[in-house]
Amino acid sequence: MKKHFIFWPVFFLIFLFFGSLFIGRYPIPERISLAIENEVFIKLLTRVRLPRILFSVFVGFGLSISGLIMQNIFKNPLADPGLLGINQAAGFGAALGILLFTNSFFTIQFLAFSFGIAALILAILLAKNIKKDERLSLVLAGISVSALFSAGLGLIKYVADPLDELPSIVFWLLGSISNSNWNSLVKVFPVIICCLFILYIYRWRINVYALDKEVLYSLGIKNNAELLFILGTSVLLTTSIISVSGIVGWVGLIIPNIVRLIVGEDTKKTIPLSLIFGGCFVLISDTVARSLLPGEIPLGVITAFLGATGFISILLFQRDFL
Repeated sequence: MKKHFIFWPVFFLIFLFFGSLFIGRYPIPERISLAIENEVFIKLLTRVRLPRILFSVFVGFGLSISGLIMQNIFKNPLADPGLLGINQAAGFGAALGILLFTNSFFTIQFLAFSFGIAALILAILLAKNIKKDERLSLVLAGISVSALFSAGLGLIKYVADPLDELPSIVFWLLGSISNSNWNSLVKVFPVIICCLFILYIYRWRINVYALDKEVLYSLGIKNNAELLFILGTSVLLTTSIISVSGIVGWVGLIIPNIVRLIVGEDTKKTIPLSLIFGGCFVLISDTVARSLLPGEIPLGVITAFLGATGFISILLFQRDFL
């Protein structure tokens, strides 16, 4: 990939990052001197918008790279944390934590990760028992697992306290980063950054695991420990994000498919570009969510609308991408 090819997306992301700081319902002072003297405006930028914008970028980073890795490893362009049931399972674990442990952050994160891993394992096992095309089998298994945990989540909503616990649980279903602040970011950022770093340095190995099993055996790769480590890291990354943002869908599905249409299948190229495109996508979606209407729109609603629109466009103009 030529250097200038990656330069413009990075420049666009930086432009969006700083531009989003000054977009919102609070009026912007007309002159820089007035902005510096306006204490409320400075606090708004540093305590509200800056941590929120920073986290929205990392949400895009994490969800897009997780979707790309799952699509490559499973050789299925429809595989992402949402379609495999991981998002719903993580949401179920988070809701269970809210119901039983009163918003304990580390308990919610642990339960979200545990159920996310369980959903991935269950989807893989079910897919192996379905005697159909491998891609279709994984999608069918993911739909089943997703429905199972969605039903469990519905049961938790039914028994939750409608005044205290239910609003927090509904948050996981719609997705939002309105409650992100420096305290919540400090808790989750180390995990997100470590997972992103691990997956980035493994980007060349993911190319290898995208090959057929027969080819892997001919190369002498028979141990699945490394593959399981990569998948576990991807699930940990997704569930860590969900523990703060709730369920934000479509990012891990649409962004990798767009990137592959641009630069091909090589993960040494697609992973860096997916990070940038994912960050831009979620940052734009969140800016629209908090600025379009007087009342904030849930982030998951915006990403679903934009993602579905993009996916329809791919189906119309790139009919053979599957």
